[in-house]
Amino acid sequence: MLFHRFYLIGALFCFVFTGVAPLNAKEGVVRPAPESATGIDKKSAVIGQNMMVVSAHPLATQAGYDILKKGGSAADAAIAVQLVLGMVEPQSSGLGGGGFVLYYDAANKQLITLDGRETAPDNAGKHLFMDNEGKPLGFYEASIGGRSVGTPGLLRMMEKLHQWHGKNNWSDLFTPAIRVAEKGFTVSPRLHQQLLKERGRFEIDIDAKLYFYPDVDNPLRVGDVVTNIKYANTLKKIAMNGADYFYEDELAQDIVAKVRDLPTKRGLISVEDMAAYEAKERAAVCGNYRTYKVCSMGQPSSGGLTLLMTLGILDHFDLRSMGPNDPKSWHLISEASRLAFADRNQYMADPDFVETPDTKLLDAGYLKERAEFISSEGAMKKVTAGIPPEWITEEENGVDDSIKPPGTSHITVVDGLGNIVSMTSSIENAFGSRLMVEGFLLNNQLTDFSFKPYDDEGNLIANSVVGNKRPRSSMAPTIIFDEAGEPVLAIGSAGGSRIIGFVLQRIIAVLDWDMGIQSALDMPNIVHRGKKLEVEVSGMDFAEPLKDLGHPIEVGPMNSGLTAIHFKDGKIIGAADPRRDGVAMGE
Repeated sequence: MLFHRFYLIGALFCFVFTGVAPLNAKEGVVRPAPESATGIDKKSAVIGQNMMVVSAHPLATQAGYDILKKGGSAADAAIAVQLVLGMVEPQSSGLGGGGFVLYYDAANKQLITLDGRETAPDNAGKHLFMDNEGKPLGFYEASIGGRSVGTPGLLRMMEKLHQWHGKNNWSDLFTPAIRVAEKGFTVSPRLHQQLLKERGRFEIDIDAKLYFYPDVDNPLRVGDVVTNIKYANTLKKIAMNGADYFYEDELAQDIVAKVRDLPTKRGLISVEDMAAYEAKERAAVCGNYRTYKVCSMGQPSSGGLTLLMTLGILDHFDLRSMGPNDPKSWHLISEASRLAFADRNQYMADPDFVETPDTKLLDAGYLKERAEFISSEGAMKKVTAGIPPEWITEEENGVDDSIKPPGTSHITVVDGLGNIVSMTSSIENAFGSRLMVEGFLLNNQLTDFSFKPYDDEGNLIANSVVGNKRPRSSMAPTIIFDEAGEPVLAIGSAGGSRIIGFVLQRIIAVLDWDMGIQSALDMPNIVHRGKKLEVEVSGMDFAEPLKDLGHPIEVGPMNSGLTAIHFKDGKIIGAADPRRDGVAMGE
């Protein structure tokens, strides 16, 4: 067994040798001596030949690996991983949120995608996030509380994934997460630091505040061992009764009551919204890059289309000869990203509610035309959306170029039969709405809609709020195939709308620059979302040359959350982002 042991051993040590609460205890915190707290070390790739799991936390990765060892499928493992992440990385994803998944069926060489994105309540209107004076609310005014909560979709999505591609019993997939919830997990430096930043934003809900801030206003500390018996009990009921318990039974009523019965910032979700939720199969969006076929998630996520547009534009430039150390490479990547984001911001939204160009945006001739706007000598002065072929609309869309704080988690799995899962899940901003129900946090995904229904010219924005509509996402779970149709890379990331740039950069690093997958994940993040070029602190050497080319530059931290599996020379190579707690495990 090949495994990143450094963190898991520390986590399991606290698991077994500290005075953790017994199985029938209430939620609690056990504080071992300070020296037992572990930091995050530099990661190394993990090499296997049969199976691999990569996730954002070692206990979640362990859960998925154990499922695979017992003969479970990639779908089974991903579900087990996600249920553990809801306990150990509650700020990023969980039952109260949603997600998207790509599943590659190796035997039939088929790729399916499932949309588990949250939906707006049936009676939500386009002015949901406008104040009484007709102005957009501030982000945290909108996101904290019930107003921002969409009908969660993650569990229905996992249920459908299991029905189609699961091998183990549904109830068995819950056992690892129940065990972690009852025995406890060790608080990481990352979780502690996030809670320090969030202090004061949990006043809306006493349940969430007491869980994350057990000492008045002081958050969980590094090394604390935390249990969550309410979450364990919730999982046991879903394990026995299926997802219907969440959507149509007692738990649905609890979610609705939490959202609607607040003294302020009430939400709109109803029991009818919960019961009506459906996870949808969507067509994967695929495009060519060099000699490869790149497949990702379609709308209502903008992630796949924007990623593929950027790659399609860059296909007209020789990035390989420039390499990763040439600022001109990053200039070209940034310019292509600007063009793709301009189209994203104008066109992309839930296709069940808005007519969009969709894959017309991937037309080869159109992408060639877009590429011709790019000069190697300097940045474009202004970038606007193009008009893809055969695109005729009676009413021009408004532009939604708003940028929201990031969140999210990504899981990558391959099983012994070669089946692959690339799955991104989220409760949106860190800690979601800050509302907790029976041990898990509820999302604030509705703030991914445009707060303004119209732009300054009075055009309706495609991503405006409508009842039952799904907000635009940037999640980009991706699987790449070679000319023979064999998988080359499975990848995805956390990070809000930066996800697109994070994934794009690593695809180029592996396919154009022949970088090892761990080296690709380690490299500084350099991202353009249409307004400015964002450079991670470790990439500051690129800032001045790119500024000289005309790019507005912002240097700062960028907490990506990439997980990836690279298929190379008959080996399966797993890697996790060094900026987070994740690890790979395989054999």
